[in-house]
Amino acid sequence: MKDVTPDPLSKRRLKAWIRLLGVTRAAEAPLRDYLRLTHATTLPRFDVMAALWRRREGISMSELSRMLLVSNGNATAVVDRLERDGLVKRTPLPNDRRTVQVALTEAGLSQFEAQAEGHEREVNRLFSGLSEADLDTLTDILKRLGRGDRA
Repeated sequence: MKDVTPDPLSKRRLKAWIRLLGVTRAAEAPLRDYLRLTHATTLPRFDVMAALWRRREGISMSELSRMLLVSNGNATAVVDRLERDGLVKRTPLPNDRRTVQVALTEAGLSQFEAQAEGHEREVNRLFSGLSEADLDTLTDILKRLGRGDRA
């Protein structure tokens, strides 16, 4: 059996992870409320529409799932409802009818842009206690974590 020296920062990293989850949940709650009360929508619907807004030409369902870090089934359920509401359209690819491209409709684009404006205001309010230097530091740390940096 290998002798492993405990990492002295292990417990602090665990506490940082728990704090990060807590901050995420605390920020999501008012955003969910804002979207529900102001726009009669949900955060998953908003997230799907945001991904489609960024990729106006449309994307495959698999790519959408990867972008959102959700299962194909979860993405499909949200897209089904958005399509039923006339906010997205599905188009089979001509060269591969098994692959479906999803894109916002004009109504979806218009609705998302109205939602996004208020969403940005809410996020700004939630993060208003952070200075420009704080935001730079936080962004740097999160980028390093996202890349899997270990130092």
